[in-house]
Amino acid sequence: MFSTLINMFALIGLGLLWSWVNPSRMDSTTIRKVLTDTVYFIFLPALVMKVLWQASLNMDSVKIALIAAVCVISALLLSLFICRRCKTQTQVTGAIVLAAAFPNATYLGYPVLTNALGNWAGTVAIQFDLFACTPLLLTIGILLAAHHGNTGEKPHPLMLLLKVPPLWAALLATSLNLLGVAPVQQMIDLFAIMGSAVVPIMLFVIGLALKQGFKETRHMKTVIPVIVIQLIFMPLVALASAWALHLPMDLRHAVVLEAAMPSMALGVALCDRYGLNTGIYAAAVTATTLLSLFTLPMWHGWMT
Repeated sequence: MFSTLINMFALIGLGLLWSWVNPSRMDSTTIRKVLTDTVYFIFLPALVMKVLWQASLNMDSVKIALIAAVCVISALLLSLFICRRCKTQTQVTGAIVLAAAFPNATYLGYPVLTNALGNWAGTVAIQFDLFACTPLLLTIGILLAAHHGNTGEKPHPLMLLLKVPPLWAALLATSLNLLGVAPVQQMIDLFAIMGSAVVPIMLFVIGLALKQGFKETRHMKTVIPVIVIQLIFMPLVALASAWALHLPMDLRHAVVLEAAMPSMALGVALCDRYGLNTGIYAAAVTATTLLSLFTLPMWHGWMT
């Protein structure tokens, strides 16, 4: 596991190095947005189609989605409770809640699971994210962000869900799978080529996003609850939920690793959009991402 993570973090480090050296003389935020949009609208939907069209979908898929939902909702409630008890500023509360509840389930989870457990585990990463984390982010998460932000924007969750290409790809691939439509090999080959771009690009993008977090080291004490919730509490919730639902051991291993992923890097954009404390969120992403280099092998070793 550690050697796998070293390769992942090498690509993240390359993105961080690029943001510091900036050989193209382009703004790192612009580069990050262009790369992220390309993955989000083109390459990730292709990867989702490839994985879910060929996946073995059964009641275990429902259990994976349920476990992911329990993890996210538990983290939301705990982080809100901590923020209320500590009487944190509203914009800080919104940033902490988002950072604590929503893991980097696909962009880091997919390469880690496939490299550590095998290609079959990529299906778990996709289902964990698109069947639970993403819908919850674009409904409860967005509503909480808007409530705690200062922009006054009132988003409509249903309209946001309709604008998620990977989610549409997941629905299409799942429908084809459950209807027994055999995958067309030529299409699968094309999706495989396109999907192979997701991991290196997004790991590079995570590195670009970390630069802002290093500028916010003064917030590290504030993000301790995020570190504890994301890297310790959520995998414990996933383990307990998987045990209660009698999930097979290999899938149990995969969902625990998924729940142990660091905060999603893309949340920085949400903080900017809804007027949350972006500095706090960036610090949380940086801290949880770097610490996951040590906590993920710990969880992997415990579950092996």
